[in-house]
Amino acid sequence: MVGFIFKKTPILKAALSALEKRFGKIDFQSKPLYFTYTDYYGKEMGRNLLRVFVSFKKLILASELASIKIFTNRIEAKFLSEKNRLINIDPGYLELSKLVLATTKDFSHRIYLKDGIFAEVTLYYAHKTFRPRDWTYPDYRTQEYLSIFNKIREIYGLQIKDI
Repeated sequence: MVGFIFKKTPILKAALSALEKRFGKIDFQSKPLYFTYTDYYGKEMGRNLLRVFVSFKKLILASELASIKIFTNRIEAKFLSEKNRLINIDPGYLELSKLVLATTKDFSHRIYLKDGIFAEVTLYYAHKTFRPRDWTYPDYRTQEYLSIFNKIREIYGLQIKDI
């Protein structure tokens, strides 16, 4: 599962193309959502940002997460304007019980993986839906986002039945 924050659709399409070359076919893509939950990216990326989530048909191993984050950081680096990112790419993975995100930022609730990459359990699944942790980002707490993650979980559940 990968989340994107961006302003221009052609940049998103180029990033998606790079990810599809590595991970194969996309099996879910959310509609673009307005990203209004923080000004954190505003200085670097501007205003009127959008968010899209995708998942891929090909499943990954949890042990691949750090390498995937390094790969997505390289994609971000290809789309710079005056040293500012034009897209933010947040990879993670979703299991039936949780959603895990990769980050380069350490904090007390994050576990070091390797090469400067950390992981956090952002959401956990209980009582038929994903639920936030104390540290969950505000946007990941919204019903709109939780519905997306529940849909991806449904797709994942069907995929692992075939394994």
